[in-house]
Amino acid sequence: MEFLEKITPREYQQKIFEKCVEKNCLVVLPTGLGKTLIALMLTIERMKKFPGEKVLFLAPTKPLVEQHLDYFKKHLPELFAEMNLFTGQINAEARKKLWQNTDIIFSTPQCIANDLKNRLYDLKNVCLLIEDEAHRCIKNYDYNFVAQKYKEHSVHQRIIGMTASPGYDKTKINEICKNLSIEEVELKTRDSDDVKPYLQELEFDKRVIDFPDELDSLRESLKKLFNSYITDIKMRGVFWGNSSKIGLIELQKKLMSAVSHGNRNYNYLLAVSSCSIAIKLQHALELLETQTLASFTEYLKELFKQAVDKKSKGIVKLVSNPEFSSIYIKSNELLAKGFEHPKIEELIKIIEIEKSRNEKLKVIVFMQFRDTASVISKKLNMIPGICSKVFVGQAKKISSKGESTGLNQKEQKKIIQEFSSGEINILCATSIAEEGLDIPEVNIVIFYESVPSAIRKIQRGGRTARLMAGKLIMLITKSTRDESFYYVANAREKKMHKTIQDIKEDMLNKDKSEVQKRLL
Repeated sequence: MEFLEKITPREYQQKIFEKCVEKNCLVVLPTGLGKTLIALMLTIERMKKFPGEKVLFLAPTKPLVEQHLDYFKKHLPELFAEMNLFTGQINAEARKKLWQNTDIIFSTPQCIANDLKNRLYDLKNVCLLIEDEAHRCIKNYDYNFVAQKYKEHSVHQRIIGMTASPGYDKTKINEICKNLSIEEVELKTRDSDDVKPYLQELEFDKRVIDFPDELDSLRESLKKLFNSYITDIKMRGVFWGNSSKIGLIELQKKLMSAVSHGNRNYNYLLAVSSCSIAIKLQHALELLETQTLASFTEYLKELFKQAVDKKSKGIVKLVSNPEFSSIYIKSNELLAKGFEHPKIEELIKIIEIEKSRNEKLKVIVFMQFRDTASVISKKLNMIPGICSKVFVGQAKKISSKGESTGLNQKEQKKIIQEFSSGEINILCATSIAEEGLDIPEVNIVIFYESVPSAIRKIQRGGRTARLMAGKLIMLITKSTRDESFYYVANAREKKMHKTIQDIKEDMLNKDKSEVQKRLL
C-alpha cells in the first residue's frame, strides 16, 4: 500500500480494511492481531481521498493514545501528515491553534469532548473517526458525545470502532453499533482460518486447587454473619433477589435513590445500613475464597479502623459482633503460623518450574485487587532469579498501612520499559494491563483468579502466544466463586461470538431490504 512503511498487512487485515473503506465498521480482533494497522491503512486511504481533511484517533488513556501516535509515526513517511497528541495539559488556546494545523489528532475522548462543549473547534473537516476500545462506547462515556457531534457536523463521514471484545450482551453490542452508526461488524478469533497461520501455539492449563479446611471454617462463620444481614433485609420487605455482590449493589442504589427522593421511611434507612454491611461481607468472602489470607485479614483490619473512626453505626455494630472478632483473631493466628491461600503455593511452584526451563522467562500474573498484587509480588521476589513488580492504575488509594498504592503514567511507563528490557521478569497486574497498553510479548499469562467478564478474559489471554508459543494458566479454587466465574466467562465468550454473528446477519438483512425498497 502506498505510504505504508516497514510493514506489510496480513491477508485478514487487508480484507477488513477493504470493508472499512466502504462502510462504518466495528472491528473485533483479539489483542495483538493488528487492529491499529487497519486504522492506519484507512487513515491513508481517507486522507488521499479527501486532501486537507483531518483524522481523529481516540483511545481511553493517555499511554494508549501515545502508543498509537508512536505506531503511526513509525509506519508513515515523515512528511505524510502533521500528527499531534492532544491532552488537557496543553492550554485551550494552544489546542485551538494546534487543531487548525494538525492532520491526524490523537487524544482521549474526554479532552475532545470538553473542547467541543467549549466550541474551540468543530468536526466538520474530519473525514475519519477512530475509537479504540470501542466496547466503552455506551451510556454517558465521552466516546458517545464525540461520535454524536461527528455525525452532526462532519461532511465526509467514516467511523471505525476497534475492540478485542464488545461483550456478550446483544443489547449492549447493538447500543455500541447504534452510537457509532456501524454498518458492518468484522469479527476474528484465534480460531479463524485466516488468523491461525499468524499465531503461535497457545497451551491452556487449568489448575484446580482444594479449598483448605482452615479457610472453609472462616468462610462458614462469615456466611453465618452474612446470612443474618440478608435475613434482616428480606424481613423489611425490600429484597427478594440475588444476594451476590452485584445484586446487593443494585439494591443499595434503589434504596438510596428512594431515600434521596424523600422516602425517609425508617425501615428503608435500616435496610440501607444492612445492605451496606452485607456488601462488605460479600467482598470479604470473595477475598477469602479467591485472593490471599493476608489481603482478607487486611480488609477486616480496615473495617475495625472504620469502626474506630465511626464511619457508620452499621460498621460499629458489625465489628462489635463476637463472631466477627473471632473470625479476625483466627485469620491472624493462621497468618502468624505462615498459613496462606493454597493458590500462592501453586503459583510459586509454577514460576520455579517455568524459570528452570527458561532463563528469559516473562510472565504476567493477573489479579483483581491491588492488595493481592502486593502480597504475591513480595512472595515471588523470594524466588532466586525472579524480579517482580506490581503494575496497577493511577488512582491513589491509601492502604491500611498508610501506603499509596497507585502508579502514575510515568511510573507505569518505566515498569513496562523494565519489563521489556528484562530487568523485571514478572508483572503482578490488575486490570490496567488488560486493555491496550503496549506490553511486550510474554511466555505465560496466569489468571490468579477467574473473572466472569468475557471482555476481560479475552483481553488477559491475548497477552501471550502472538509472536512466540505461549501458555495460559488459570488457578481455580474448588467450591468457590473461582469455579462459577470460570464457567460464566466461557459461556459468555461463546455467546458473544453467536451474538455478533446474529447482529451481522441483522445488518445484512437490513441492507437487502433497503436495496429491495429502492428497486420497487
